[in-house]
Amino acid sequence: MTMKPDVEIYDTTLRDGSQGEGINFSVTDKLRIAEKLDAFGVHYIEGGWPGSNPKDIEFFSQARRKKFKNAKIAAFGSTRRKGVSADKDEQVRLLLEAETPVVTIFGKTWLLHVKEVLRTTPDENLAMIADTVRCLKSHGRIVVYDGEHSFDGYKDDPEYALATWRAAEEAGADVIALCDTNGGTLSSEIARITQTVRNQMTVRLGIHTHDDIGLGVGNALAALDAGASHVQGTINGYGERTGNCNLTSAIPCIALKMKRHCVPESSLRKLQDLSQFVDEIANQRHNTRLPWVGATAFAHKGGMHVNAVQKIAHSFEHINPEVVGNSRRVLVSDLAGRSNIFMKAQELGFKLEGDTPELKSILARIKELEHEGYEFEAAEGSLALLIRKAMSQKPAPFTVDGYHVSMRRDTAGSVCEATVKVRVEGALAHTVAEGDGPVNALDAALRAALSRFFPELKKVRLIDYKVRILDSGTGTAAKTRVLIESSDGKANWGTVGVSSNIIEASLQALVDGMEYRLTRS
Repeated sequence: MTMKPDVEIYDTTLRDGSQGEGINFSVTDKLRIAEKLDAFGVHYIEGGWPGSNPKDIEFFSQARRKKFKNAKIAAFGSTRRKGVSADKDEQVRLLLEAETPVVTIFGKTWLLHVKEVLRTTPDENLAMIADTVRCLKSHGRIVVYDGEHSFDGYKDDPEYALATWRAAEEAGADVIALCDTNGGTLSSEIARITQTVRNQMTVRLGIHTHDDIGLGVGNALAALDAGASHVQGTINGYGERTGNCNLTSAIPCIALKMKRHCVPESSLRKLQDLSQFVDEIANQRHNTRLPWVGATAFAHKGGMHVNAVQKIAHSFEHINPEVVGNSRRVLVSDLAGRSNIFMKAQELGFKLEGDTPELKSILARIKELEHEGYEFEAAEGSLALLIRKAMSQKPAPFTVDGYHVSMRRDTAGSVCEATVKVRVEGALAHTVAEGDGPVNALDAALRAALSRFFPELKKVRLIDYKVRILDSGTGTAAKTRVLIESSDGKANWGTVGVSSNIIEASLQALVDGMEYRLTRS
């Protein structure tokens, strides 16, 4: 990286992020994420705690053999134990043996922890901090000192909190990060305390926040306004409890709103890709409502909003979504206006004008279907078919003349069987298939029948299936909405079906899924 950053980005996804519930990375996972973060342009990548588990030791062993262009790898640990010099401390030895250019250690700021958790004296805690920093610096390491519970400790005893940070600064720490470890501090307190520390110390100040009260990113930005220039966080906000400062929100806020250089400008267009990549490696479903990078971050639904965006995009968008690798989406529902239909149809590939006569009938039909329980926001395949049928006289590529689903029990257990009769231009296919359940059997039978005429459908797979009961007050007679997501390995699309019969609703969505694949060009 050629330009010196105004704000350093320190990523702790591989360590603090992995402490989040449901997050677990293999060594290979961690290496792949580290390479992606390095290519993106973060300055520090915290790889883990070599004193805590063999996996992290193995990660550092393999990371040593890789060349990172932009980022420095950091090992994480604690100050030495009480009563033991740093050069004799086993955990400090493991930090050095990780052979990382950066070592990050945490120490106690809050006297509550010094006395009740460490069970030591305030003076010994200061010695533990200074001794450990000096030891690491003597071995040529860049040292980041994380002041654990910085804000709780400062509010409890300001003088002692400052003494801990001065001990790290005087021992040679390169960065002192103020940590809101419990995540419960307000932004006004973060700003006031950070400003106080900035006025009394010369070392680079960092900020490490958690999101327990929903202020993880806001608190980090408040600290930057008050003099910090180093931000610690995780991709997608992974972390203990409710998570850490989300770097996919913090980075664009720093770069685009605060106008301070942090990562290369070209990297911002890769932000959504980075977010989705880490979710995929972590086997997490992407949060569509994430600011900046979520699929709904630039989605417009209300008719008046869409009409305004159609005329002047920034009237309802704070930035061009492409700047962070995202894209504008127009949603269609019973709240839609003509502008929604017009922009959505264009997005789906239809060529039409604002005065196309079919727009009015399409809008009326959508609102009618939504009233019946259909939902098209996640079913763009079904929506495209609806628009196509309104604008074209071409017949559907196939029709389902009939179907039957049954269940029987034999010595092997329950068996579901489905029969489907399909007609294609006068030719008839009649197939039977078994499945793990009625929908699985129906899907298999439909696919088998259609594949005789359309071999390309052999690649189509059902990858998600959701059922929603629309009027539960009617009990087992309730109307059911089925949403299906299909894929051919290159593209994914959603379709919808609604009926008081769950099998019928499922068949509607399955048929739309196949028909959309055949007609989407």
